[in-house]
Amino acid sequence: MSEHATTGNEIVPVDARAQVPPVAPAFLRLKLWIRRPIEWIRQRWQRHLMYRTVISTLLFTSLALLAAGAFLSNQISSALFSERFNQISKESERGLTQARSILESASTTDRVSTQSLVNSTLATLEGDGATVIRDFVLKPVPVAGDENLYVGPTASGSLTTRVVPEDLAESVQNNSGIFWRSIELGVDSGRQPGIIIGTKVLIPPGREYGLYLVYDLSSVQSTLEFINRAMVFTGLVLLLVVGFISWSVSRTVVRPVADAAYVSERIAAGDLDRRMKVAGKDEVARLGTAFNHMAQSLQEQITALNNLSAMQQRFVSDVSHELRTPLTTVRMAAELIHDARENFDPLTSRSAELMYEQIERFQNLLNDLLEVSRFDAGVAVLDRESTDLNVIVRKVIDIATPVADEYGSIIRFNAPAEGCVAEFDPRRVERIVRNLVLNAVEHGEQNPIDITIGQNDSSVAVTVRDYGIGMSPEASQHVFDRFWRADPARARTTGGSGLGLSISMEDTRLHDGRLETWGKKGVGSVFRLTLPRTAFDSISSSPLPLEPSVTEEIVGLLGDSFPLTGEVPKIGYTPLILDDEDILIEDEISLKPTDPTDGLGESK
Repeated sequence: MSEHATTGNEIVPVDARAQVPPVAPAFLRLKLWIRRPIEWIRQRWQRHLMYRTVISTLLFTSLALLAAGAFLSNQISSALFSERFNQISKESERGLTQARSILESASTTDRVSTQSLVNSTLATLEGDGATVIRDFVLKPVPVAGDENLYVGPTASGSLTTRVVPEDLAESVQNNSGIFWRSIELGVDSGRQPGIIIGTKVLIPPGREYGLYLVYDLSSVQSTLEFINRAMVFTGLVLLLVVGFISWSVSRTVVRPVADAAYVSERIAAGDLDRRMKVAGKDEVARLGTAFNHMAQSLQEQITALNNLSAMQQRFVSDVSHELRTPLTTVRMAAELIHDARENFDPLTSRSAELMYEQIERFQNLLNDLLEVSRFDAGVAVLDRESTDLNVIVRKVIDIATPVADEYGSIIRFNAPAEGCVAEFDPRRVERIVRNLVLNAVEHGEQNPIDITIGQNDSSVAVTVRDYGIGMSPEASQHVFDRFWRADPARARTTGGSGLGLSISMEDTRLHDGRLETWGKKGVGSVFRLTLPRTAFDSISSSPLPLEPSVTEEIVGLLGDSFPLTGEVPKIGYTPLILDDEDILIEDEISLKPTDPTDGLGESK
């Protein structure tokens, strides 16, 4: 057996180079070939104003020239035909009348003399007429049973009696006047227009004939074609001139606009020294001058604001660093006094507690200011590591539970049983969630706080839902601003610095994540944190909804029955059954409280 033979059981190597790559079907390739130029034209049309201007001008000019050319060609052809027809009609009437009088007054009695007379008479009709070629056709009028013809059918040139239209022959046969028709004459170069004019004559011995004069209008057609060619050539030249003029004018107008757009983009990118080139004193030059003045003013204002911002950032950074050492000393002394407060009288003991709490708050504010200064300086870095988001949230719940107990709220937690692992900075994510939970507790009005975790292939998310005072759409746009407060008269009772949500937003941006909020007055608010699962993932959609899917009316009916986070709860809650028409809640349903230690749920 040959070394290349096979029994059908072993694997035979295949030469990859011998395989033919798949080829798209012909109709797909044709479709792609057609779509490419169309797509290129569409992009050029959308992106270039000068391109649209020139193409539109050429299009409308072409339509105008086409309409004008068609009108002029029709008028010229009508005028040429009318002029030639008037000349031909006069000439043919004179010739036919003369020939009819000669033939009808003839006194010949034999075939030979009659044929000689007809030939001599018809010879005078043949030749060049009024600037056109003229031929004749003599055709006997058919009479049943009469075969006594001295003269048979006769035609000059290359014509035959078949050139006479049947309707014209019938008119000549039944009437004694002169009649005409437009016809097409067949020559070697093709079909040419012509005119045939005929009348009835009598030839001895009293036999009726139809005498026709045929005029070839090929010279008129040639003249008209020459005029049409001249008009087409003139139209093309005019179209090129109009296209060049429109290109020049649009370029004169559009180029400064394009330069202004380019300079604007460069200024927006940070190149504040970029300016437009100004030449002349026309409207475009005034536009460039005004634009440069605006750019100069913006540069001065931006520079001043940058200097002021840099001074403020440096001041905050310097003051924060300078206050750390004395504040640390004061805090140590306050801790000693706070620890020994039981040995003091009640008034002094209470003062020690207040001093310790305020120094602790001052310490938190100083830490927040230092963190803000790092963000402003651009030195904040991430320390990513693979971490379970469930663990981070549970740690935050442990920290926030005492505060929630003081407010009379409970924290309800809903998370996937398999965990939610992602790559992020645990310290920063913990700070984000802590700020969101404490903010919800403070504004929750003693209502439950729902925390939900979700995940998909590319991202993880956590939502914090409260049922407190809520916030307006205007407040949602400013809630992440530094030191912003929806109600300035509302006192801070959790020791917040007013920078927590702002720092949370900066931490989220470091992760390339999203921090979003939804709120409604009297219903509550939702904060949603969405993070990419890894540093190489991008967020296409969040695993959790931002706006709750339960209406405001149902919120008042349900109370604490289950967490309204936009999804059906997985653990620890019994959802109510609502009627489709009246949204009636059955009175017999009993709601059992959730055991905080049962399953995966946590309620603290």
